[in-house]
Amino acid sequence: MKNFQQTIKKKFTISGVGLHTGTISNVTFLPAKVDHGIVFQRIDLKSKPYIKADVDNVVDTSRGTTLEENNAKISTVEHLLAALAGLEIDNVLIEVDGPELPIMDGSSIQFIKSLEKAGIKEQDAYKAYFEIKEKIFYNDKENNVEIAVYPHNEFRTTVMVDYNSPVLGSQHYTLNELSKFKTEVANSRTFCFLHEVEELYKKNLIKGGDLNNAIVIVDKVISKKKLDEISKLLGKKKVKVEKEGILNNIKLRYHNEPARHKLLDILGDITLLGRPIKGHIIAARTGHKSNVEFTKLLKKELIKSEKKKIINYNILKKPVLDINDIKKILIHRFPFLLVDKILHIDEKKIIGTKNITYNESFFQGHFPNNPIMPGVLIIEAMGQVGGILVLKSVKNDLKNSVLYFVGLENFKFRRKVIPGDVLIMKMEFIVPIKRGLAKMKGEVYVGEELVCEGILTAIVGKK
Repeated sequence: MKNFQQTIKKKFTISGVGLHTGTISNVTFLPAKVDHGIVFQRIDLKSKPYIKADVDNVVDTSRGTTLEENNAKISTVEHLLAALAGLEIDNVLIEVDGPELPIMDGSSIQFIKSLEKAGIKEQDAYKAYFEIKEKIFYNDKENNVEIAVYPHNEFRTTVMVDYNSPVLGSQHYTLNELSKFKTEVANSRTFCFLHEVEELYKKNLIKGGDLNNAIVIVDKVISKKKLDEISKLLGKKKVKVEKEGILNNIKLRYHNEPARHKLLDILGDITLLGRPIKGHIIAARTGHKSNVEFTKLLKKELIKSEKKKIINYNILKKPVLDINDIKKILIHRFPFLLVDKILHIDEKKIIGTKNITYNESFFQGHFPNNPIMPGVLIIEAMGQVGGILVLKSVKNDLKNSVLYFVGLENFKFRRKVIPGDVLIMKMEFIVPIKRGLAKMKGEVYVGEELVCEGILTAIVGKK
């Protein structure tokens, strides 16, 4: 899996008919900046509203996945999202001139081909993953659905379907590597049972459906009269049941194509998490509703895990760098050395601490009888922790190097810091260092509480 974020190289447009609305929509893909994410824009509406591909924006899963934000909807997003996830594209703006994405051939393959033709560009920013550390389990007993994800060092998915049907019984498929999505899963088409077709038409849900973009499975004996009625619904002169139990002459691309398509749907729906997963998903008898509920569960666990990355560090353990080690790296000295020890450091991030005592000189004036650590000094402490990460990374002459702030962005203070608190500070590179310039995201905790967060840019200079 990729280490860096990706976008597309150039703008392009594709067109097609929506499965449920039957209307033609034009979809334009545009390159996007780092951390932009996947965002749709309804350019046919007056305000041209944006709709973020986020699981919290899902409003309907009846026969596909529909998003709504800013009083605008976009439906049937799962096949396109699966294509983006399969190619590991993180940032793209998608302009749409209608309420539904085109169904194309019922799979993701045409989206894949168009995206590859436009080209994929690596960006100067690390890709963040949700690395599964322990089993996460979702169970819908009423519908007999089970989905679990287990620790794994890559993305892997196993899907099982069982419709208790002589035509479509038990099937399974495992995607061992995300890089194989294009060749093994992307061209698997959507499917439904014949008995569902009339019901879907009555609900106005498959106005754009035909026998070229959906597999229609016949799971019971049907009369010629009924077949003629179905022919009219589908706008075909004649439909018939082939020996495989499928309408007309559609050939299955795989013997387990339905199971592969279910995997495609899962990948598309979990893309709404907003972060790729490193883990092994095992899913049985799923649908869009369960996929979305599972993704919501993942999002809750992701938020918890982000907190744990900070608070799980034992501040009483022997540090990676103590105060004497820190003084060999930073030129700061009392009373302006605002980091006591480093608990963790690797190539991308660092965790440091600062004990806040009443003896700090700034408490004499900030404020008398109401001691509160100044916010600017919290930022300074973050900068010093980040400075250690930067200076250790560039391996400059430490005795003659110093780090200067050149930018602060989106800083927020969530809680005041008072004597007795211990600041736990995490600084993490957003992009790799270039020409001594470093951009880092910082978070400061006291216990489990987030105190301060923001983005800090600094440059390595000489004394």
